[in-house]
Amino acid sequence: MDDDMIEIESKLKKYNQEHLLEYYKKIKDEEKKKKVYKQLQNIDYKLIDNLYKNTKKEIKEDSAKIEPIEYWDKERLGSKYDFYEEIGEKAIREGKLAAVTMAGGQGTRLGHNGPKGTFDIGLDSHKSLFELLCDGLKEASKKYDVDIPWFIMTSRENNEQTVEFFEKNKYFGYGKNIYFFIQGQLPMVDTEGKILIGENGLIKEAADGHGGVYESLVKSKMVDKMKELGVEWVFIGGVDNCLAKMVDPVLMGLAIYKGVTGAGKSVVKSSPQEKVGVFCKKNGKPTVMEYSEITTEMAEQRDESGELLYGESHLLCNLFNISAIERMGNSTLPYHSAFKKATYIDKDGNKVVATSPNAYKFEAFLFDAFGELDDMVVLRVKREEEFAPVKNATGVDSPETARELYNNFHNKLSHKHK
Repeated sequence: MDDDMIEIESKLKKYNQEHLLEYYKKIKDEEKKKKVYKQLQNIDYKLIDNLYKNTKKEIKEDSAKIEPIEYWDKERLGSKYDFYEEIGEKAIREGKLAAVTMAGGQGTRLGHNGPKGTFDIGLDSHKSLFELLCDGLKEASKKYDVDIPWFIMTSRENNEQTVEFFEKNKYFGYGKNIYFFIQGQLPMVDTEGKILIGENGLIKEAADGHGGVYESLVKSKMVDKMKELGVEWVFIGGVDNCLAKMVDPVLMGLAIYKGVTGAGKSVVKSSPQEKVGVFCKKNGKPTVMEYSEITTEMAEQRDESGELLYGESHLLCNLFNISAIERMGNSTLPYHSAFKKATYIDKDGNKVVATSPNAYKFEAFLFDAFGELDDMVVLRVKREEEFAPVKNATGVDSPETARELYNNFHNKLSHKHK
């Protein structure tokens, strides 16, 4: 037995995961055996053990000091609008901006078989979410006479399909500026803390949440690539917002002028009870509080002019200086656990299909790193101009609502240019 296998065995015994060893020994298919071996080698068993133990702990009352965050309203910048726009535009023309799209998810909730970015929201053009985002980049590249590099974060689950989709569509004519990198993954565990085997016969892993983007950018050497290209600022957004404005000179100019290393966009909550995370300050540092953490009293608080004190929804549209990405990518973020339904193979080789949640997946949230920033700028934008997410098959944030927002915005735009 090689030394690596001896080390793997001792770790599996130490962390009570010997069932994986038994399973590994039974695998007949050599190709699969190699893949599982690699997985066994790469798992951080201590981390998984700690994360599982954390699911058993009672959540302590947080005594942190929470305060509202200052924000700038894009609509009310007045003469400053042109001033910030000019600063941002200069940096964009100098090739200092890159865009990152987090596209590791599948379109399962939308009833779509394939990566979420390949989903067609039902426009007359039948453009996918990827193509709609690419249109924005192509337009900006032309406007500012610069190549804006586009980095797309996939997952092990959808990387191959995503790359194939881009190849098939000839990279939407933007090929030389597109780079793919893969998000990290963590094993899922059952209610006893045992790591699960997926129905494909490999260890069942799930993407490590959008908070994994910083570490993935660093580990995949994409940050080095950006530096090589002269990039200083990086926009990071999700694939499911078809109105995401990835190139925004006002946001960039504001961040540069204010001397901060991070900036984010917000839209005002549609009602105090809207289920969104909001920007605020925690112990003096910028952060985002999940809707589940905000008391009704806080959610309903208003300032003298009647504005919600905690009303700035986090859109997952953020801009960071590359130095902040490196710093955040080299420090580990806290992981949150989610109790999910998971289909798996039991120790006797039988497939178990869950009817209720039976497994924990662990993920990090992008905004948990905001505390690493000294300060950040929050720019309030108009929902109807910049936020049309596609999350659910029907109802709120569905293809139907996104389509309407997209069409309204572009119709307005074409009337403006006539």
